[in-house]
Amino acid sequence: MIRSELVQRLVADNPGLSARDVERIVTVFFDAIVEQLKEDGRVELRGFGAFSTRARDARTGRNPRTGETVDVDAKRVPYFKPGKEMRLRLNV
Repeated sequence: MIRSELVQRLVADNPGLSARDVERIVTVFFDAIVEQLKEDGRVELRGFGAFSTRARDARTGRNPRTGETVDVDAKRVPYFKPGKEMRLRLNV
């Protein structure tokens, strides 16, 4: 499912809201998650899962096209851990 499909599904389930309102809600929701993760925080949605970040160390990589070695800086990457309820619902 892509973002526009999510918006359309929410509009269908909530006829009192316009597509523009639902789009704004989805944007605010996703932006709030990103902002919390940028502050090295954690976002936990009970029954769904938890978003956090993990640190990746600097390393030497390789350009696959040329084979040339390149330095890759240290960075933080997003990580998602599904909640117990989600795991149970997926494996029914």
